[in-house]
Amino acid sequence: MIIVGICGASGCGKSTLAKRIKESLSCTCTVIGQDCYYRCFEHLSFEERCHLNYDDPAIFDFDEMIADVKLLAEGKPITTKGYDYANHLRADSDTLIEPPDVLILEGIHMFYDKRLCDLMALKVYLKVDTDICLLRRVRRDMKSRGRSIDSITEQYLATVKPMYEKYIAKYIDDADFAVMRGGKNKMAIDAISAYLTTKILAERFEASNPVPPEE
Repeated sequence: MIIVGICGASGCGKSTLAKRIKESLSCTCTVIGQDCYYRCFEHLSFEERCHLNYDDPAIFDFDEMIADVKLLAEGKPITTKGYDYANHLRADSDTLIEPPDVLILEGIHMFYDKRLCDLMALKVYLKVDTDICLLRRVRRDMKSRGRSIDSITEQYLATVKPMYEKYIAKYIDDADFAVMRGGKNKMAIDAISAYLTTKILAERFEASNPVPPEE
């Protein structure tokens, strides 16, 4: 299994890029978002959950995510993790995810934990102007996550922008490949797809033609 990490600011197009790469491949491919691994805070009230810092790396359960990735790498299925953005609660299910040929992991702090980075064959960073990211975030959060413009503005100023400047902007130094102009960059999608296809074919060839041990 080949693992690809996609990182970048909120609203930069990580999910779109992951989806386009998946669609370009002829092998099995699964996309898992880091948002599915927010820590569980069901013991807090809704009001308290609304004021948590969802852009701090500490909000994510990296241990759980790494454990799932390793299970997939070992050829074992995992249960589907999910998240309810409107209520700020986990929304996991018993639906199984089978090990794919390519696993794409995307999220704002995908390069934060070295243990996770070490599992990746390719690390991709999306570099998009922060103003564009903000506009995309406003449109997305209002349309699909039930947020008001006031709550989006408050969260952006309180946590999104500070965490971007402290952590996310610096992850580009850990990337193997930087993508400009967002997740619809066809040249980048084609290049990544070609790399993954070549790597898959090489792995399949090695698996079917093992090198005999030296006598």
